[in-house]
Amino acid sequence: MPTGDVETFHQDGSWHNRIEGQDGSTFGTHKTRDEAIREGREEARRRKVEHIIHNFDGTIGERNTYGQDPRNIKG
Repeated sequence: MPTGDVETFHQDGSWHNRIEGQDGSTFGTHKTRDEAIREGREEARRRKVEHIIHNFDGTIGERNTYGQDPRNIKG
């Protein structure tokens, strides 16, 4: 099972995806946030990890889990 969540973030005028915790693991450069989110979501689902979507300012805007959710929350 792969480790490292997928992050979608803005940098240098473009939106990117990367595998968290792996240097040089940026994949996919996109003009729009929506395009990057789509690709990041697909990769997170494939890897069964969390997808962390950052806002333009770098703050976390959304988190989605596509594998085993480590939290013990009903619902």
